[in-house]
Amino acid sequence: MRTIFFALSSSLLLLSCQNAGSKASTNNLQDSIQKDSSFHIVKDMATNIIKSGFNAGDGYSEVWIRDYNTFITLATKVHPHEQIKDQLALFFKLQGSDGNIADGFVKKSSLKNGVSDYYTITSSLAPDYAAHKNTVETDQESSLIQAVHKYIVATKDKAFLNEKIGDATVKDRMEHALQFLLEKRYNDTYGLLWGATTVDWGDVQPEHDWGVHLDENSHIALDIYDNAMFLIALDNYMDLLPEKKEKWGKIRASIASNTMKHLWDEKNQKFIPHIYIKGSPFSADFDENQIYYHGGTAIAIEANLLSKEQIKVSLDKMIKNVKDAGAATIGLTVYPTYPAGSFKNKGMYPYGYQNGGDWTWFGGRMIQQLVKNGFQQEAYEQIQPMLARVIKNKGFYEWYTKDNKPEGSGTFRGEAGVLYDAIELLEHAGTK
Repeated sequence: MRTIFFALSSSLLLLSCQNAGSKASTNNLQDSIQKDSSFHIVKDMATNIIKSGFNAGDGYSEVWIRDYNTFITLATKVHPHEQIKDQLALFFKLQGSDGNIADGFVKKSSLKNGVSDYYTITSSLAPDYAAHKNTVETDQESSLIQAVHKYIVATKDKAFLNEKIGDATVKDRMEHALQFLLEKRYNDTYGLLWGATTVDWGDVQPEHDWGVHLDENSHIALDIYDNAMFLIALDNYMDLLPEKKEKWGKIRASIASNTMKHLWDEKNQKFIPHIYIKGSPFSADFDENQIYYHGGTAIAIEANLLSKEQIKVSLDKMIKNVKDAGAATIGLTVYPTYPAGSFKNKGMYPYGYQNGGDWTWFGGRMIQQLVKNGFQQEAYEQIQPMLARVIKNKGFYEWYTKDNKPEGSGTFRGEAGVLYDAIELLEHAGTK
């Protein structure tokens, strides 16, 4: 009996020590977070950037929905809510008759003679605006629905769903956008959405010097990013409109199941880059599955596709990729990169732009998912180099080279938005 009591006491003591150690570690993290001056500096910088406008950055004249989706929560804190709602409404006003959503819009007055061969989308509902759509990508509809959800969560303005735009309410237009994806971008064989071949979350295909429009040369493919974005949009839509769960819940379950069935490589614990419908644009001797997609994986985690164990494996792979590439952060788009010459667009060289460029725009979203899934310590560690370079460069740059030099727009609002939200999550986690 004394032996059993001693063994039990020893176990309790060990458990007590482990709990004490865990609590001490948590307290140390909380203390670090509360004292981290970079958090306050970057939040202030982000707030000022978002105050200054809605366009994607100083390299872009238009308001892009994929970018707006990632800074709209912060925008609700610094702009009148009516103004934010008006921006969202413009995307619905410019919605196509088939339900499709444009990428971005500009004022016609900013165009030469008010016309452009790029900004070709117009509507009598928005006579002063023109829009464009990069048809190689399949994230515009999902991005708008996510943005509406963020706006309503932040402002409690659920009445927006019933506002009429033309002859349809916002909630009906949202469903029309979802229906567009099922009718125009759905592959029956795999039960997944398709798009053109691009790198991870990117919107540049290999077959053209620019590469943003579908045509007869495009190679249609299925990837994780498009489908994960759709899953998040479905979750957001059903959260706002629970009465729609019976229809869209079944579609959500099917897309999620097919995503993991066809796109998840169980052996290598990663998502495969593409499933091609009618051939690949790349050389036959190129093993594309050696490439790891950082951005799409982060979005898949947001879509609740991976277990906690799989998230940890994913993070470990990202960290190793950064080390092997000699890069700065887990915002590294892909590793290894597509070989030189794979894309006609000259900006898509190895470690350039979306072909291995380091984008906090997606790295910051991975930080958010780490916090939400209980990896606060890892999130705190991985956000540090992202914050450091914002402070060093005195701005939010669109992307960074392998040796951490800033490139692209210097006021990239998407980066500001995701970092602000990531910091807020860490600060909140640090007070629990």
